[in-house]
Amino acid sequence: MMLMTMVSNGGIGGGVSSAIARAVGAGRHEDAESLVWHTMVIAIVAGGLFTLAALFGGPALYRSLGGSGRSLEQAILYSDILFCGAIPFWMLMLLQAALRGAGNVKVPALIMLYGVVGGLVLSPVLISGWLGAPSLGVAGAGLAQVFCNIAALVVVVMYMRSAGSNLRLRRHPLRREHFKAILGVGLLSTVNAAMSAMSITALTAAAGVGNVAAIAGYGIASRLDMLLVPVMFGFGTAAITLVGTSLGAGNVPRARRIAWTNALFVAALAEIVGLTAAFFPRLWLGLFTVNPDVLVVGASYLHIVAPFYGVIAIISGFYFAGQGARRIAWPMAAGVTRFVCALAAMVLVCRGWASLDSAFFLVALGIVVAGAISTVGFKLVRWG
Repeated sequence: MMLMTMVSNGGIGGGVSSAIARAVGAGRHEDAESLVWHTMVIAIVAGGLFTLAALFGGPALYRSLGGSGRSLEQAILYSDILFCGAIPFWMLMLLQAALRGAGNVKVPALIMLYGVVGGLVLSPVLISGWLGAPSLGVAGAGLAQVFCNIAALVVVVMYMRSAGSNLRLRRHPLRREHFKAILGVGLLSTVNAAMSAMSITALTAAAGVGNVAAIAGYGIASRLDMLLVPVMFGFGTAAITLVGTSLGAGNVPRARRIAWTNALFVAALAEIVGLTAAFFPRLWLGLFTVNPDVLVVGASYLHIVAPFYGVIAIISGFYFAGQGARRIAWPMAAGVTRFVCALAAMVLVCRGWASLDSAFFLVALGIVVAGAISTVGFKLVRWG
């Protein structure tokens, strides 16, 4: 589910926002609305592929992760329900990306907020059988999320069919160049999103070589990284829109100023969090555990990696700006660097050639090198 969310939002969704922003900036409103229709087609295909992959490949995947017996049955049940709703989920995510690309961030944000609140209310009702509803257990959690996604999708479609929307959803002839405008950025961005997800898995595997305390310590510490993702995503999607519309209007200097400003501002925010966590790790770790073994591993990760949160924000900022500019080769190179370092860390630890602390140092090195690649690439590449 995390992979699907990252791919739909930061991957293909980034391509959607970029293409629509550039069309709006160039004053090609008809093309922008045509891109929305193409977005719907892509969402149906992508959602269908995720559904098939989960239904036919899910059980084998969950077994490989150690699932068995009752826990495996519950995991398959939850997965089947959740991914049978993949098509409406993709449609919702990509339509929200389209609105953001057109400069409308209020409606997607409100819909997301109401969806979360609805899920918080509906989930316990269906899981525990409150208010006379059947007690469905883990199946209720999956159904609640699917129902909330469908309800949110209906609201988005109704809004985009109304006169109040700055981007109307209506049928257009399918055109190859519009699919190319979206997927030319979106597919490469999808690879980047997949590498990010697999990097987390690789480091979790490395931590798992030790003991439960090592897994718990890394898991708790790295959740602070994940908390920064929505912040970087929020500013990043704004950068896609502003960079794309500026380039669509032919204003390259403004687009590059926006990219620099966004990257440096978010880096400053992230670095404050990172340095605080590095010097005072128990402020974060102490919220979840008092186990000394867990605290040692978690503190080690934060001491080594957290001081580079600002660099991660710069990498993210230039990545989103590159999506808006349709120039993502350098950001992709940075992503590959971090992914390779994460894989190397996993291999070294799993083979007994390095300690977990050494793996964390390798991850930090990957961040620094990737930051240098992103920055140099941004300076060298020409936009226009």
